[in-house]
Amino acid sequence: MEGKGNRQTVLRSLTEVFDRQKNAFGRCAPLGLEKRLEALDGLLQSVVNHQEELIEAVSSDFGNRAAAETRILEIVPVVDEIRFVKRHLRRWMRTRSVAANWQFRPGRAKMVYQPLGVVGVIGAWNYPVLLTLSPLANALAAGNHVIVKPSEVAPLTAEVIRRIIREVFSEEYVAVIAGDKEVAAVFCTLPFDHVLFTGSAEVGKLVMKAAAENLTPVTLELGGKSPALVHGSFAMETAADRICSTKFWNAGQTCVAPDYVLVPEKKQDEFVSSCEASIAKRYSRFLSNADYTHMISEGAWERMRELVEDAKSKGARVVQADAIEDGAAARNRSFPPTLIVGANDSMQVMQREIFGPILPIVAYGSLDDAVKFINARPRPLALYYFDRDKRRINEVLGRTTSGGVAINDCIFQFVQHRLPFGGVGPSGMGSYHGFAGFETFSKKKGVFLQSGVTGAVFDRVLKPPYTSTTDRVIGFLLGRSRVRPIQRIELPGSAEETGVRN
Repeated sequence: MEGKGNRQTVLRSLTEVFDRQKNAFGRCAPLGLEKRLEALDGLLQSVVNHQEELIEAVSSDFGNRAAAETRILEIVPVVDEIRFVKRHLRRWMRTRSVAANWQFRPGRAKMVYQPLGVVGVIGAWNYPVLLTLSPLANALAAGNHVIVKPSEVAPLTAEVIRRIIREVFSEEYVAVIAGDKEVAAVFCTLPFDHVLFTGSAEVGKLVMKAAAENLTPVTLELGGKSPALVHGSFAMETAADRICSTKFWNAGQTCVAPDYVLVPEKKQDEFVSSCEASIAKRYSRFLSNADYTHMISEGAWERMRELVEDAKSKGARVVQADAIEDGAAARNRSFPPTLIVGANDSMQVMQREIFGPILPIVAYGSLDDAVKFINARPRPLALYYFDRDKRRINEVLGRTTSGGVAINDCIFQFVQHRLPFGGVGPSGMGSYHGFAGFETFSKKKGVFLQSGVTGAVFDRVLKPPYTSTTDRVIGFLLGRSRVRPIQRIELPGSAEETGVRN
């Protein structure tokens, strides 16, 4: 009963905040360009003013993360995103004229972007600054009021985010809700006009289920096993360094990190050696390396150890530059960059998202085999392909489906302002960033303006009582369509097309 009572208390508190925002939105909507720019300016300046606090808080939450890494992966992208949105917001907000169907001319049509209302943003712990404040900026650009729920797994960063937002915004405009999983569960039951969640697929299902009770649309940014595919003609040294350097950023705790690598059988040894060289150059002496991020929790560290032991017990060769010292690595939650050579589907590392500094390496025979291997698995959040041949690049792009793609590098598709970021299928739904984020948090309302001439004709001809003139107009609109025998359509290579039968 105590738990039930606590849930009711949380619900009442959240509902009060939500109702105040809903009422404020009704009084103020729609917010104009100047007010939206003012909000974005305030958020931008507050992030800049508090960046040292954010860096320190993130490092403390992780046990260690280099200041440069937090600047590169969080502060710079969120600042750059806000600046980009500010530059283009006036154009995005304009009403867009579109052509009306020829039958309705000189009638006109247009699209109007309107704010949705009160939206919820549920941040993630792995990039607690970027994945909380970037969608907030998109929601503000669209003119919404926002309630933000930072991740409880990074509590110190959540507290700095709370101060940043409270410094700039009244609670009627932007509110921050702190708390644990119980608070997050109640948060999702509010009748938001949209919810954006970043996190695991398991929690994403719960968010979607709770939102469905209110028919609240959701954007889910999840994850999955994003593959990196290296063609045999590509320089193994370059591919290995680009894959390893981005894989082991944030100790692999990145939703768009390469989760496993497919390399040609004849090039596997060369690729592994190149990976070892890259790790030695960038992430040597992991226990004392100030540039190497630690795992977020003891549980996450233990999960990495279990994945490695499972792979080793099933025949994989485990390559670690530094051995895990007795107790020291576990105590400070530092797990070494690890290669799993000869990974196969029997191993846990190939069955679920790793979200840590472990890189399975899978050998393939032909490019066709590699593409089939990727397509036999759930659609990933990202795909990385290393090749210089345009024909093969287009073939891989055409034959695979993923949330996003980077060619000859990893992760950098995420920070392209003019590319939507989002998953597909199990890796998520919906997208944001730049104009895609503005659209996600807007209602794109279609408006038709009937002309006096066309309206009068429709009133006389296309409404009851119907006449022979109506029939002639319908015949004209249908054109020269006539009844013909229907030819069955078969897919290329199908059994019926080739004459093959079971």
